[in-house]
Amino acid sequence: MELRLQKLIASTGLASRRKAEMLIASGRVTINGKVVTELGTKVDPGRDHVKVDGKHLTSAQPFVYLVLNKPKNVMSTLDDPGGRDTVKDFLRGVSVRVFPVGRLDFDSEGLMLLTNHGDLAQALLHPRYHVPKTYLIKVKGVLTDSEIAQLQRGVKLEDGMTGPAVVKKVKRAEANSWLEVTIREGRKHQVKRMLESVGHMVIKLIRIRMGPLALGNLEPGEFRFLSDYEANALRELVEQRVASVERGEEAMPGPKRLVRREGWARPVKAKKYVGKKARRV
Repeated sequence: MELRLQKLIASTGLASRRKAEMLIASGRVTINGKVVTELGTKVDPGRDHVKVDGKHLTSAQPFVYLVLNKPKNVMSTLDDPGGRDTVKDFLRGVSVRVFPVGRLDFDSEGLMLLTNHGDLAQALLHPRYHVPKTYLIKVKGVLTDSEIAQLQRGVKLEDGMTGPAVVKKVKRAEANSWLEVTIREGRKHQVKRMLESVGHMVIKLIRIRMGPLALGNLEPGEFRFLSDYEANALRELVEQRVASVERGEEAMPGPKRLVRREGWARPVKAKKYVGKKARRV
């Protein structure tokens, strides 16, 4: 069976689909001894000899998915020219090369998904599919109902209007308060900019959910491999989103749940996950 060259490279875990395209375009990939730079070139893994930087592709590895609780002041990349700590420094014992799905700001914390499944990572990051992400946020001051309603409707940023957010009050103090905010977009510094647009600076930001995945009780710097149930739920979410877009249906519904107008509700405590034993699914 023939496959697109970049898909074959990504399936081995060597690189994400996007990075594989860069490798091809830069002339670092050969098929049967000839350099290939055209994206979309098809190959037969059973007959064609594909090399990247002069080395044969190894057979495809099992897909691996893990969740890391990224600590504050850690880069959400695998390397950093400035020598700062990266998420890679916390993946001790992971023998398969995985890469982050999206990013968190240097000073932000929380759930990061890492995988060697290039197609799934690409779909999760694609703006057309609107995978929900939920953040626990400490802000300066206490938001009014009017300010929360603005976030619920969408606010205007310098790069355009945001989609509607789901906002829940969590806890308040005299000088600051905690909110739980769910968005379905992935613009740079989006949540911080949304809060600043209604007059409140973000003091602390923790991502606690991404699609069907929850951070649970992982301590900063700890990771765990996904269960079969979680991995299947993640794949099903992506398949449903892709199918919805292909049918021409709206993939980003408005918020299903409005904020409580009175009182402050603590979020339901996430299920505790025991152990971090490696699992391949």
